Amino acid sequence: MPQRPHVNRRIVLAARPHGAPTPRDFRLEEAAVPTPVEGQVLLRTLNLSLDPYMRGRMSEGPSYAPPVALGAVMVGGTVNRVVASKHPKFREGDLVLGNAGWQDYAVSDGQDLMPLGDVAHPSYALSVLGMPGFTAYHGLLNIGEPRPGETVVVASASGAVGAVVGQIARLKGARVVGIAGGADKCRYVVGELGFDVCLDRHDPRFAQQLAAACPNGIDVYFENVGGAVFDAVLPLLNNGARVPVCGFIAHYNDKELPPGPDRLPLLMRMLLNKRIRAQGFIILDHYADGFAPFFRDMSAWVATGKVKLREDIVDGLENAPAALMGLLEGKNFGKVVVHVAD
Repeated sequence: MPQRPHVNRRIVLAARPHGAPTPRDFRLEEAAVPTPVEGQVLLRTLNLSLDPYMRGRMSEGPSYAPPVALGAVMVGGTVNRVVASKHPKFREGDLVLGNAGWQDYAVSDGQDLMPLGDVAHPSYALSVLGMPGFTAYHGLLNIGEPRPGETVVVASASGAVGAVVGQIARLKGARVVGIAGGADKCRYVVGELGFDVCLDRHDPRFAQQLAAACPNGIDVYFENVGGAVFDAVLPLLNNGARVPVCGFIAHYNDKELPPGPDRLPLLMRMLLNKRIRAQGFIILDHYADGFAPFFRDMSAWVATGKVKLREDIVDGLENAPAALMGLLEGKNFGKVVVHVAD
């Protein structure tokens, strides 16, 4: 849909999903471009990040962050250009990392903005140098604590977080086994990212292949998925294993508990007997103390080619709903970024 001058396109939450989101849960609206007042800036969205957490924000149930209100703009991290400023710290033309959400224009008081300067790849601030990269860095190093020679298993290994987890683990001297959805993703994870092994979770022999790939068990499992992947991992965890719990995308669209026997006693017995540490974390809790060392280390690794990134670029704000639905089904290949404007 071509954009008319001085019109702000916004994608809002039209309905709360029951199970997997559908196109009916989103609505594309047009409104006037907002006008900044004193102490504010007007932002033009260039790139929009799509991430699995957005599914949780569409639901009304209790979570670590409030849900998106019906009729409100969908949330999301953005790379923006300042097009008008009445704020002393920002000038017209500045490139910033913000939280403008799924819309062409937004106003901000500057508190949620981070200047990006003259960067070669601004969209990297939404991935390897931003929230997903920081999630991988903190979860692996501060919770997983990989040691040289240990076996680290990474779910969703070709995704925005998992790809970075595995590369950092290799830098720390660990043996890295990735899990991804499809042969092409597995070839990329091994050939381009340098994982030792990558297994296709769709293969009917997946559980047996994982056991064969981890003859010495699993010391660190970075959890992004849940479901059948975790079922295959659980019996292979070693004494003292660490499990950073970043997400469980296989269950984000669940409307009720999965069928079958209650496996909680089995899980609790495993955690106790093997002294396993499973720790959930929300990366928003760690920016104050942890972002600066992450950004220093990751910037150096990216600049020297030690950490690589694949972006899955979606062209057009109007295509964001379909892209998010595809992301939740594992159809993406790399970090999903919506190109909104040049």
